[in-house]
Amino acid sequence: MTMSRAKEKPEGAPRYAMTIDLDKCTGCGACMVACAVENNVPPAQSGANDRNGTTLMRVYAMSNKQVYPHAKQVFVPMTCQQCEDPPCETVCPQNAVEYDWTTGIVAQIPVRCLGCRYCMVACPYHARAFNWWDPTWPEGMEATLNPDISTRSRGTAEKCNFCHHRRQLARERAVHEDREMCEDEYQPACVEACPVGAITFGNLEDPNSAVSKGFAKPEAFAFVEKLGTKPKIRYLSSQKWVHDMARSGVPGKEATNG
Repeated sequence: MTMSRAKEKPEGAPRYAMTIDLDKCTGCGACMVACAVENNVPPAQSGANDRNGTTLMRVYAMSNKQVYPHAKQVFVPMTCQQCEDPPCETVCPQNAVEYDWTTGIVAQIPVRCLGCRYCMVACPYHARAFNWWDPTWPEGMEATLNPDISTRSRGTAEKCNFCHHRRQLARERAVHEDREMCEDEYQPACVEACPVGAITFGNLEDPNSAVSKGFAKPEAFAFVEKLGTKPKIRYLSSQKWVHDMARSGVPGKEATNG
């Protein structure tokens, strides 16, 4: 955490983070589907592609660029890295991006966004999306929308916010029941959906949390750490070539099924 962030952070406030184990990830895409459903991301419009389609999490295929029998590949779920020093926050002229010092989450505020897309240019992880179309759903699907999340209008940028609304709901339940909220009551949709348990989420300020222990593992790494953005997502891999490739950039080829 930077000195300025440390000064703003209230005593005892959590700092949420995530680990993603690439040795476990099968590239099934369940995290992408769960994210879209939970956050009211509309189905892709006709003409949308992997560059202009709206999605808050993508799963990329990353290979060691060798040929058989030496070829190897991993799947990399890529979403907002929740940086401690987020470049998207710095460039936004509307203050539509804010670092929430009570949670450590980089928040996107759609009503402030004017659609300049500076944040998308500044993000070194290509983890942001832009709403090029008005959000529409096939007839009847409106009934499946999550009432805890508003739909975003055309002309606004968006990104993952660790399903922050789920934390608000967990806190409200705890208040109603006159008790403290347990940290494990708040889990993003992608964490719950992963069938192999590749994604771990929790409070980085708690040294005994699974996510803190994950950060401390020797196989933990972040993509392009040299940029100094201090992401709060760490990837885990036992393969050296994965670490080597992560130093130079993020994967750019989205995985496909079928």
